[in-house]
Amino acid sequence: MEEVIYHLVVQLPMVGLFAVIAVFLFTLAKGADLLVDEAVSLSIHWGIPKMVVGATIVSLGTTLPEATISVLAAVNGNPDLALGNAIGSIIADTGLILGLAAMIGPLAVDPKTINRQGRLQVLAVILLAIVCLPFFSNGMTHGTIYQWMGIAFLVLLAGYIYLSMRWAVSSGVDEGVVLEEEKRPIWMQVSKLVVGIALVILSSRILIPTVETLAIRVGIPQGVIAATLVAFGTSLPELVTAVTAVRKGHGELAVGNIIGADILNVLFVVGSAAAVTSQGLEVPLAFYKLQIPAMILIVGFFRYVAKNAYQVINRREGLILFLLYFVYLFLNFVPLW
Repeated sequence: MEEVIYHLVVQLPMVGLFAVIAVFLFTLAKGADLLVDEAVSLSIHWGIPKMVVGATIVSLGTTLPEATISVLAAVNGNPDLALGNAIGSIIADTGLILGLAAMIGPLAVDPKTINRQGRLQVLAVILLAIVCLPFFSNGMTHGTIYQWMGIAFLVLLAGYIYLSMRWAVSSGVDEGVVLEEEKRPIWMQVSKLVVGIALVILSSRILIPTVETLAIRVGIPQGVIAATLVAFGTSLPELVTAVTAVRKGHGELAVGNIIGADILNVLFVVGSAAAVTSQGLEVPLAFYKLQIPAMILIVGFFRYVAKNAYQVINRREGLILFLLYFVYLFLNFVPLW
């Protein structure tokens, strides 16, 4: 199937490639939405508490587009695309999305979220930056996130999910947005779940060769396109959620959603992508110049403003996050070194 898709994609003009990417990023997001909705509905139908559903299925579902693309890219031998998508999503989530949300209206910061998940967010980003270092590889020209590291990330993911469930139960409220149970036949819910899975997988399998072809034609590395165009597209669910939450006066939900997404981009997305390939994920030298420093800078600045005494991220701080993202975006396409 991959050969057929690749053969069709390489014949498309540039406009056609951009159109395919736009269409299938949309279907990828819709498939993930459908998958999450039906999984939640089934879980509630079977008597699983909503707090547990919100802390596990919903949070994992929002990063499913990134995970699917990165895993398939790793399996197909495209580590630039796999890693670039994960790191780019962290940068887009924290810089672009939270920055834009704060510019729409001040974001209230829940102290519990910052002290718990916020601390894990910073630790996850630092851990990713450390394992990317060439020091852990045989050579000094690039780093490698080995398969055992990916498996370790998945073990940490299980621990994070367990902690999230404990925190959800101890808080006494539902953490995360979940759906009300609908009175529909089980077969209908399962059918929609299967359709959602099919949309996610099919969209990802078409997106990967399209991005490869676009990168070759314009002479831009796959990692750069993955960290910008693809990462933005796969972060659209978080963008819509954040903007909607702020407009309805629930800015703390937007902050919590992004913090959780950043953690899962490291443990779930990078972990899964590295774990499925025996060669691991090679970290290109260019990532040490821009992608990794930008990730640390933007997450570090977010952590700084989120810990202020007023427990709010104001419009000025949102503008700085927003501008940091666009400086990062500009530097991706301007060869300064």
